[in-house]
Amino acid sequence: MPLVLVGTLLLIARMAEFGPFAAMSWWLVAAPFAAAVVWWSFADNSGWTQRRVMNKLERKKTDRREKAMDALGLRTGRERQATRSKQDAARRNSPPPAPPAAPPAEPPRRDPRL
Repeated sequence: MPLVLVGTLLLIARMAEFGPFAAMSWWLVAAPFAAAVVWWSFADNSGWTQRRVMNKLERKKTDRREKAMDALGLRTGRERQATRSKQDAARRNSPPPAPPAAPPAEPPRRDPRL
């Protein structure tokens, strides 16, 4: 898409005879359009475009499913397992708990009979 935008800007500048673009060769103006065609043919033939579309659809499907599960108040077993494993890892990596502090010493009591 950026190649098409650059080509369009060059074409407009050439047609309007704006500054140095007035003397620019038409081959230089057409070059970004040709590069865009080459790029699109490569992307389509290599399967890159189709993989991006499939990944996008899969991500949408996953997000839609998670949203529905959250709306129902359900969590999947995988989510529970992931949460549990994160908690276990945090527990293993954390330092051992400190022993509880001793309560403050009580002041000596006076005998009420004195």
